[in-house]
Amino acid sequence: MTTPLAVLDREISDCRACPRLVEWRERVAREKRAAFRDQTYWGRPVPGFGPADARLAIVGLAPAAHGANRTGRMFTGDRSGDVLYAALHAVGLASQPTATWPGDGLELDGVRIVAPVRCAPPENKPTPAERDTCRPFLERELALLTGVRAVVVLGGFGWQALLPVLDEGWVVPRPRPRFGHAVRVELASRRPDRDPLQLFGCYHVSQQNTFTGRLTPAMLEEVLAGAARAAGLRD
Repeated sequence: MTTPLAVLDREISDCRACPRLVEWRERVAREKRAAFRDQTYWGRPVPGFGPADARLAIVGLAPAAHGANRTGRMFTGDRSGDVLYAALHAVGLASQPTATWPGDGLELDGVRIVAPVRCAPPENKPTPAERDTCRPFLERELALLTGVRAVVVLGGFGWQALLPVLDEGWVVPRPRPRFGHAVRVELASRRPDRDPLQLFGCYHVSQQNTFTGRLTPAMLEEVLAGAARAAGLRD
């Protein structure tokens, strides 16, 4: 039986709403990087990755041109993903520390990875209009992930994109909480039968942050472990 999340994943993969992003992702897929010239690039929007019953969501920025835009799976095939999945494995949320290609055996335990923009953008910089056009996908995905109790947001772009989405189901304070590494905010549910949501900020796993030491593996693991505890995935 086809699940609502699987239907959404297909819709995401078929989207052509943003001309600039469509042109860029497809050009990258045609021209390729020399190291991957023998591979067939995905070259389409990238759906979320992880189980439908996830209790923890991780929100990134957008697919990397030669990472998820190549492999078709979030944070797979690039150095940012190498850092993220190694940390997820270290805290017991991933079955292995590496992610190279769909079908490599990687499974996530109680975690789903999503993004506010699903196409690889030029220079890793989506426009506000592109972010807003893609927002309904994020809204629908989070609405389907009814078990989510905590969210880790990687970077300020994701933080700003996510807060208006969360404001539909939870009470986001005014003024809105500012992004920062290791920031934690509890959001009360707008529904009395639903638990509060624990929101965590974390520097993005970009090479700019990891190569300079602004974000270390220990820092990332600490945030992920705290979020896992808040989500009820770990004691």
